[in-house]
Formats: sequence, structure tokens, C-alpha cells
Amino acid sequence: MTNRVECDLAILGGGLAGSLIALAFAARRPDVRLALVERDAGIGGNHIWSFFDGDVMPGDRWLVDPLISHRWPQGHDVRFPGHHRQLDTPYNSIASPRLDAHIRAVLGDAVLTGADVVSVTPDAVMLADGLEITAGAVIDARGAGDLSALRCGWQKFVGHTLRLDAPHGIDRPVIMDASVEQIDGYRFVYLLPWDARTIFIEDTYYSNSPALDVASIGTRIAAYAQAKGWHGTVVHREQGVLPVVHGGDFYSYWPAHDPVARAGVRAGLFQPMTGYSLPDAVRFATWLVDQPLDRLAMVTRARAAAHWRAGGYYRLLGKMLFGAARPDQRWRIFARFYRLSAPLIQRFYAGRSTLTDRIRILCGRPPVPIRDAMRTLLNPPA
Repeated sequence: MTNRVECDLAILGGGLAGSLIALAFAARRPDVRLALVERDAGIGGNHIWSFFDGDVMPGDRWLVDPLISHRWPQGHDVRFPGHHRQLDTPYNSIASPRLDAHIRAVLGDAVLTGADVVSVTPDAVMLADGLEITAGAVIDARGAGDLSALRCGWQKFVGHTLRLDAPHGIDRPVIMDASVEQIDGYRFVYLLPWDARTIFIEDTYYSNSPALDVASIGTRIAAYAQAKGWHGTVVHREQGVLPVVHGGDFYSYWPAHDPVARAGVRAGLFQPMTGYSLPDAVRFATWLVDQPLDRLAMVTRARAAAHWRAGGYYRLLGKMLFGAARPDQRWRIFARFYRLSAPLIQRFYAGRSTLTDRIRILCGRPPVPIRDAMRTLLNPPA
């Protein structure tokens, strides 16, 4: 006899996008019976998601504020050769253990972990252990889909949290320290000071290749810490590879014959230039909670297609980064960007650049060879 669970909405994937959808429904539509299905043992995997205050509208903060593991109201820094800037926008981080604990507290038995999905239809999910979930609607938020339909560069990283023998002296996040040696494209170090003696050091690359040499990058992290005079023990590690999309075909990425609703990166809902998905995940979850479940595939696909069309400008910038700039000179694009106004920078990361912002980012002498820049601009991405 097949085991069976019934629900109104089955959410596949307990990452950020799926978790935010579950929390939004639990808060705003408690009558909807949920099942949050995650392959791994814990919700959220092994990740840190961070965001600027400007990434989330004030009316949506109720959804993310309970998840915040650390907040820096004093703002953040960026560092480039010859240029160091402090910005006042507060910064926040969500660590996966906090997300896991909050989801389990809110959803209880509706969380199914260690659940390997073997088949999906718009109203049913079959798991490897024989459990069948029948649902009024299913939404798939299990990470990236078939990226072969897209033209991508890659943002890849390895991060170590160090517990130090002495205070590190960093009082705010450093979003980009690009004063380091440029290797494998645009390289920068990202710092999050959890407390006076605990700091997260992430070595990040905007690269042409998704290949991640974890051991070599770990050695570079250790060398960076040593150069700062930081000595201690690694207490946490994480790594990841994010697509930086600069072209492709949305309708091949999400084919019309796929009848299952999608969310998150699987729906293409992320900022193409940065690969960051939190602002879009929040906007999507608070929008989805007001949608009819019986038309979920249609409305989510329409929203994702509109997001793709609206992202053409950011894909153009990605094409400029990967197509016009020499890999060891890509840092100059970001150094120039970080000389622009703080509100413009804030809107850019949130994916809400105005027309004036877009003109301002592109105007002036580009920090890439003129011929390559013109070729990129005259051949915009799909």
C-alpha cells in the first residue's frame, strides 16, 4: 500500500525561495495546507544569504526579519586599488541554521526533509521512499534548471568562518576587497565580522568557468588571514557557484510543455548581473500568496517571463563584464561603479534601477577597451 500525504500546496525545495513561500502562506493564508519538501537533512543547506536594507521593501520586512542572524546598522565598506569607500546602507545576513529553526517552528510536521523527489506533476509528487504527496498545486523551487539554455558567466566562492585568537578589528562588513591579486577573472574577498573574534572570509570570483578549486581557494583564504595578522581555527566552511546570465532563451529554460509552477532560480528569478536572488525571492513570495492555486503554473510562468524581459539591461552589463573586459581588468568596472551615488548602488542591487540610473552607469568613458565595449553594446543579449 502506498503511503500518501494530502495538502493544498506542495513546495519542492527548502532553500531560500521555497522557505519564503512557505512562511508567506503560513502567515497570510493559514487555511492552505502546506508540504515543504527538501532533499537534504536540513532546510537551507549550508548557506549565508545577505542583503542590504534597500533590497527589501519596508512592507515586506515582516517576512525576513525573523530570519536575520546578524545585522550591521553601521553600513559596509568596499575596497579597490586606490579607492576605499564606506557606505551607510545597513546590511543583514541570514544563516541556514536560523532559517531551518524558524521554518520548523512555524511549519512543524509540514516540513519533509531527507525527501528525494522522483517524479512531479502539477498536482502530485512521488518520493523515492514510496510516499506520494497529492496536492491542489505544486511549485518547484529546487535550484537552477537547465542552464544550457542560458549564456552564463559565473560567480563562485569558497568561504571560511574563523574563530581568532585575538580581535580582528573589522567593525562592519566588507562587501568587496578587490585589493587582492586578480586571479580567474574578477576576484575579491568578502568579510562578515560576526563578533570581535569571529569573522567570515569568502574568496569570490567572477569567472568564465564554473570550476571551483576548493583547495587552492582555501589556501588563498588562509594567506589573506595571515597577511591581516589573523590566527585561529576554521569553524565553518561553505562554497557555491551562481550563474551570471548575459543571454539565452527563457522559453527554452522554462519550456511551455513543462506544466509545473516554478519559483526562485528555477524560474529565472534572480538579478542577472549579480546572481543574487533574495530580493526577487521576497517579492515573489509576497506576490504568490495572493494568487489562485488552480492557475499557479500559468501565473508563475507569466511573472518569470516578465522578469526575464525586464532583466535585459542587467544581462547587457553581464555581457560587458564577460565579453568586453579582460579578465584581470574586470575589477575596474566595479571600482567605477562604486564611485556612483549610494542610492543608485542600492537600487542596482535590488534590481530596481531607474532609467536615469541605467544611463548613468553606462555614460562616460567605459573602464574597458572602447572597441570591445561598442561591440557589446551593438550586439545586445537576448
